[in-house]
Amino acid sequence: MNKGISIARAAYAGVALGLGLASSVASAEDAAPAPVTALHCGHFIDTVAGKTLGATTIVIEGKQVREVQSGVVTPTGAKEIDLSTQTCLPGLIDAHTHLTDETSRTAYVDQFHWNVADYAVRSTVYAKRTLLAGFTTVRNVGDTDNESVALRNAINAGILPGPRIYTAGVAMGSTGGHADPTNGYRSDLAVDPGRVVGIINSPEDAVKAVRLHYKSGDDLIKIMPSGGVLDESASGDNAQLTLEEIQAVVNTAHDYGLTVAAHAHGAEAIRRAVVGGVDSIEHGTFMDANDMKLMVEHGTYYVPTIIAGDFVAQHAKIPGYYPPQVAAKAAAIGPLIMATAGRAYRAHVKIAFGTDAAVYPHGQNAHEFELMVQAGMPPMFTLQAATVNAAQLLKHDKDLGSLAAGKTADVVAVPGDPIADISLMKSVSFVMKDGVVYKLDSVPTAASW
Repeated sequence: MNKGISIARAAYAGVALGLGLASSVASAEDAAPAPVTALHCGHFIDTVAGKTLGATTIVIEGKQVREVQSGVVTPTGAKEIDLSTQTCLPGLIDAHTHLTDETSRTAYVDQFHWNVADYAVRSTVYAKRTLLAGFTTVRNVGDTDNESVALRNAINAGILPGPRIYTAGVAMGSTGGHADPTNGYRSDLAVDPGRVVGIINSPEDAVKAVRLHYKSGDDLIKIMPSGGVLDESASGDNAQLTLEEIQAVVNTAHDYGLTVAAHAHGAEAIRRAVVGGVDSIEHGTFMDANDMKLMVEHGTYYVPTIIAGDFVAQHAKIPGYYPPQVAAKAAAIGPLIMATAGRAYRAHVKIAFGTDAAVYPHGQNAHEFELMVQAGMPPMFTLQAATVNAAQLLKHDKDLGSLAAGKTADVVAVPGDPIADISLMKSVSFVMKDGVVYKLDSVPTAASW
């Protein structure tokens, strides 16, 4: 045998042996048991049963719940976390957020100076605030240039802390409608943006726009079948998509496994959206009794976003905070959402928790619980709206929204009884997402840095 070949083979064998040993070490590490944590909760809210239970231990193994047991139970080798003075419940879900933007007096001018990267960088701060407020999952229903996909991916990769995101990317609507980003611009800038950014004017446009969203990696579709408050068009409630356009969106989205959320203030737009098969109505300000009946018949969810209406109504009173056209719509529409939400609850419409975060500052999401209670909803129902109901809307109720063996280890706690005092939801003292603790004793942990 050639000596050089022999040496090469020996060297190769040595490398292979080394790789084999490394592989064995890696395999051993991979096979290491997942860490076990026992959360000793003073009380536990069973969101499925709608009951508050006594002392409960939630055993976490890796990223999943291993078991939920009554009393104080400590498995051998488990790390213990004392939450005995606190009430535990599943991680909260906000089904209507915009994590890549936030309200400010200068927002309408900033859009001419900021690049997409500016919004993306700021979104990392908004995401952290949201997580530390106890919202471990959000549905992001609209951004500027699909930048929320990058935010979602970075969080999923463990690069930065934030909630689990299901994003719609850019919202879809008609030319001049609420989704048109050029409303209010001077004529040389007010071009027709087209399907790439979700502006549709026919069923054919709608089909292609949905497919473009799918291609971009979005998780759901958001449409604007009615006017809105914060754009600079004239109407906040007129119908802006035809029934045929809505049906084209819904049929295509459902073919691709995507749900459809519909921003809709006006009664006719709500009717078209429900008949067209959307999965949820957002805001629903002028929803009438017939709309509510249709929603019950179709099983359509309602996401009220009362906090957004309250915020814009208050800030419309501040001179210069919004452009005049926006301020007028905010003053007229904002105050009405709470009453609509109360009527929808009494009409047995399915309700999921959502806030329109970005319309108000991120991290204040839990104020929605107080407003829902003011609208006539029982405290326990509002907690279910932010857990089991929202998980059902997301089509992720098999892993989110409640705590039981095999579920995702998303757990939050508050210092007291939120059923007796719903305002405690604004004081989340413990946050765990995917088995990782981000907040303990009201203090952010190193994982949140």
